[in-house]
Amino acid sequence: MYVVCLDLEGVLVPEIWINVAKKTGIDELKLTTRDISDYNALMKRRIAILDENNLKLKDIQDVIATMDPLDGAEEFLEKLRELTQVIILSDTFTQFAKPLMKKLRWPVIFCNELVIDSSDRISDFALRQQDGKKHAVRGFHSMGFKVVASGDSYNDLSMIREADSGALFCPPEKIVKDNPDLPVAMTHKELLEIIKSLVE
Repeated sequence: MYVVCLDLEGVLVPEIWINVAKKTGIDELKLTTRDISDYNALMKRRIAILDENNLKLKDIQDVIATMDPLDGAEEFLEKLRELTQVIILSDTFTQFAKPLMKKLRWPVIFCNELVIDSSDRISDFALRQQDGKKHAVRGFHSMGFKVVASGDSYNDLSMIREADSGALFCPPEKIVKDNPDLPVAMTHKELLEIIKSLVE
């Protein structure tokens, strides 16, 4: 029995922080795990930038409320869920993900939590565990599942490598060059075909 593990941002929905950067005009918030491999360092810098600009959780949630899934993502996810079990493994946060999950018809997602203080300030973040995507794949293996994984960023590579098979989705050129053995899909249709070939 197979389970497919998908990244969220860049695969099913746009990058949240890039949209926040566009709304606020803070270019440094455009940096994502497609650019920086150290997720902890990236999040600490993001929180510092929010503090410097007096931005609160509601400011980010207001941006997320305007976002829709990527073109073709809803149909892709529906067809994939007809084919096999699907779990979204994301380094985003429950406080960000909920409205996006509603638009995707409530798929299962494992993600992290923000620490919010009494003034609605994001004061910290709590990861499920370090390298949680890889550990989730190990957990599925321990339950007897075979795993197919897909993502677009540095923080997806350990998940894909831990899986039985996987593919990159619209990744940066550097990730493609560094991982020439991984198949690459540039559309949801291509990704669906790759996954079908692996699980059927």
